[in-house]
Amino acid sequence: MKPYLTFLLLLFFFNVGYAQKNKAFQDQLNRIQNYRSLSSDGALTMEERLDYAEKAVELSLQTKEDTIILKSKRNLSLLYMQKGDLEIFKTMSLESLDNAIKIKDTFSIAIANYYLGSYYHINEKHDSAYYHYFNSAKLYKILNDIQSEGEVLSNMADIQETERDYVGCENNAIKAIALIEQLPETERNLLYLWSTHNLIALVSAELEQYQKGLEYHNKALAICERMEDPYESQLFSNINIAALYRRKGDYETAQKLYEKLKEDELVYEFDPTSYSIILSGLAHAKFKNGNKNYDEITTLFHKAYSISKKEDDQFGLLSISMDMSEFYFNTKNMDSARYYVDNAYVIGKDLKANETILEALLLKSEIETGAEAKASLNRYISLSDSLQKAERSIRNKFARIDYETDQIKAEKEQVTKERLLFLILSIGLFITLALLYIVITQRSKNKELKFIQQQQETNEEIYNLMLSQQDNIEEARTIEKRRISEELHDGILGRLFGTRLSLDSLNMSNTEEAMKSREGYIDELQSIEQEIRKVSHDLNSDFVSGSGFTDIIKTLLETQTEAYKLKYEFTKDDAIQWDSISNKTKIHIYRILQESLQNIYKHANATLVEISFSLKNNVICITIKDDGTGFDVNKSRKGIGIKNITSRVKEIDGELTIESQKDIGTSIMITVPTK
Repeated sequence: MKPYLTFLLLLFFFNVGYAQKNKAFQDQLNRIQNYRSLSSDGALTMEERLDYAEKAVELSLQTKEDTIILKSKRNLSLLYMQKGDLEIFKTMSLESLDNAIKIKDTFSIAIANYYLGSYYHINEKHDSAYYHYFNSAKLYKILNDIQSEGEVLSNMADIQETERDYVGCENNAIKAIALIEQLPETERNLLYLWSTHNLIALVSAELEQYQKGLEYHNKALAICERMEDPYESQLFSNINIAALYRRKGDYETAQKLYEKLKEDELVYEFDPTSYSIILSGLAHAKFKNGNKNYDEITTLFHKAYSISKKEDDQFGLLSISMDMSEFYFNTKNMDSARYYVDNAYVIGKDLKANETILEALLLKSEIETGAEAKASLNRYISLSDSLQKAERSIRNKFARIDYETDQIKAEKEQVTKERLLFLILSIGLFITLALLYIVITQRSKNKELKFIQQQQETNEEIYNLMLSQQDNIEEARTIEKRRISEELHDGILGRLFGTRLSLDSLNMSNTEEAMKSREGYIDELQSIEQEIRKVSHDLNSDFVSGSGFTDIIKTLLETQTEAYKLKYEFTKDDAIQWDSISNKTKIHIYRILQESLQNIYKHANATLVEISFSLKNNVICITIKDDGTGFDVNKSRKGIGIKNITSRVKEIDGELTIESQKDIGTSIMITVPTK
């Protein structure tokens, strides 16, 4: 198969596999989205919705995608808040915040802070709520999420209004309005616009800026006209406007507004607590306007009080009790006045409504006499002072949160810059030292390699001289043997042969004694002849032929193993004709053995080395085996020793195989062709 066809097939199978995997992932995402959608279905029960949300979380965890997991968990935590399980909501929000910070998901960090702010807001832990809202608003601003930033600022303004930080409330409310007005006119956005305008109106009334308060109440009412279902917002705005005129002292206008609200037949059915506030406000306005029909006023007050009590509206009971106490005090009904002011004082303490507690204490000091009146007045003064300090403290705390968060952010940025600079300098220094170390090490290695190379070249020259000397010795021995053989054959053997012939000629004498003497001489001469022939034959045969190289190898083994404290076993094959092998091949074999012994000594921690030479099908087989620690052939990096051996084997057209096992040993097999 052509290479490009193989590549195309691999690419095809990869794309198919990727597409299948991507499809499976997309299917899982669709299932998660479906479960999330079902969890938001208001037609289902809360338990069913929670079940679907938990299934979405379970599937999201299988994807191992942090963003998907965080989104599903947010959805589940929001359901727990809607159910009223606020502690679970808080725990999940804290977990989401930690996970979002770990993966540096700014959007998820912002939402987690928003949720935690909501939790603390509901539980009236205003400093913690403000802190998380503030962090959330900062991140939403970075993300350019106008809607979320506007909503968070509106919630921050609500907290500041509760804590009487009126300036801070107005600032954040105005910022929220500027953001939300940029958004489409959805019911949610219009509700937030109404809420922020209403806050500014309430704050303005508290600051006795009544005209400004009316202006913002009217703006809030104008916003109501753009809502699909404006009744609730309009009702609250009109009640607040009536309360503003009452606070302003314009009781005539306040009475007209309360009477108009009372005439609305839907109010009681819609919100009985609001209806009770209207009745109480109307009764108070009538009394302040000089209405002397105290029975009618009393009836209105008692009806308002009974509705609030029936609805268990503690805030309504608090407000109505104060109005009734004032009414009875001014009409000289001190017992009733005292009863309702004490009632307001107790409810105020339960609700921690400090402003109403102050009003109750002041009224008590006027209603009571003697020591009781003095004690109430002292408590009023003490509480007033502590509230003023608390208000300053909370305002400072909110300002400090704003300042410290920005300061911490700036400090973090500065620390990050310093750390980055330190990291860059450290890396630069490390690289410089590393390069310096590499240069020095490389120079040292180069010197060492150069020395080794020179040593190898010297050893090769010595070995060549040894081989040359061995060849000269062998040649001289061969010449000398041939000379001796020729002399024996041509000189002594010839003379002896002639003598034998002469003696043989004496066989003509037939005397018994002569015959015995001749036979003895002839036998003796034949014996000498045979022995001389044997000597001549032995001298002429090259009985040491080929033994020179193996002797050199054996000398190498004896020298190296003695130096390395190793035992060795050497097996040779006499069938190998070393005389016919080139000096180049023998030099490389010698060097391979030398390098192998050196590697075994350095790395193997061996005690025994086995070397064998054998001849198979005109191929010299060399095996070098040790009982050392062994190594992983596939993973280990090849050192210079192995590279040198590989290079030498290649030079003589051989093949190299290395086998090794941990704690068993290593075997090097080399095959070299004889031709």
